[in-house]
Amino acid sequence: MNREAVVAEALALLDEVGLDAVSTRRLAKRLNVEQPSLYWHFRTKKDLLAAMAAAAMEPHATAALPAPGDDWRDWFVENTRSFRRTLLMRRDGARLHAGSTPTNDLDRIRRKMDFLVGAGLPERDAQMAMLAAGRFTVGSVLEEQAEAASEDGAALPADLPPIDHDAAFEAGLALLVDGLVRRAAGALPENARVRRTESDD
Repeated sequence: MNREAVVAEALALLDEVGLDAVSTRRLAKRLNVEQPSLYWHFRTKKDLLAAMAAAAMEPHATAALPAPGDDWRDWFVENTRSFRRTLLMRRDGARLHAGSTPTNDLDRIRRKMDFLVGAGLPERDAQMAMLAAGRFTVGSVLEEQAEAASEDGAALPADLPPIDHDAAFEAGLALLVDGLVRRAAGALPENARVRRTESDD
């Protein structure tokens, strides 16, 4: 039994029973080992959950990084969609991820930031855009998964229409990008804004 096998089995347990029911006792039973043997790999349940969160993010963490010449708007949208898809792959994926620290993803985050700044976004705006998109996505998926897990399958009163989570996410993401486009335009030097206006005509 190695660390990777323990994490893989823990994620399978998560998908079956949900985050609240994941325990080292249940995991040890699933692995046919004594509970204390898990502490060889993870000293606490918090350590185990952190490893699970990192492993669950693997599809997004291995997605292609932006390349020179990419349109930053298209990349920003697809990067945020990729994050959402990855969270939705696991039961309670948003809850598992919330509060985790991407210690193994810092180089990728820097490269994404450098790409946005190189595309013309002010550094502070690029930082806040990545943070806002991440938190918006986690919150959206958190609500979607909570609704799916509710007993009646609906989080809204009966007299209100159900939420189309895909459409709501896309609408919110479009608003984020529109705001960034305006900030980016405002950050251009005056002569560059004049040239852009003339080219638009």
